[in-house]
Amino acid sequence: MSKQNKTVVIGVIGADVHAVGNKIIDYALTNNGFNVVNIGVLSTQEDFINAAIETNASAILVSSLYGHGEIDARGLREKCVEAGIGDILLYIGGNIVVGKQDWSEVEPRFLAMGFNKAYPPGTRIEDNIDDLKKDLGI
Repeated sequence: MSKQNKTVVIGVIGADVHAVGNKIIDYALTNNGFNVVNIGVLSTQEDFINAAIETNASAILVSSLYGHGEIDARGLREKCVEAGIGDILLYIGGNIVVGKQDWSEVEPRFLAMGFNKAYPPGTRIEDNIDDLKKDLGI
């Protein structure tokens, strides 16, 4: 399956409104041939899941900049399972925890929450796209 057939849902979870980063992610993914469904800012877990179901998405990419991603994303994998898309690829990135925390402690918490990948602040979008291509077999 080519990447042109791969749909990804992106958005900003919780009470976060960082629209600029969201637009950059959208642009980069689109330029790499992905079909991007951008649900925008202030998105709930249900918004991500509903969009993924409606578009038969291969992945959900959650971003957060205001530091509460850990709280906002807790339980997302379980809700995906309940909705019948338990195997969907889940990524999260940005400033996803409050304060300066050691990434070697943060990343395992998100993996334990069911995310396939978690990215620290400052990660290049190209790194995310490379991982996405590998994980989706492109």
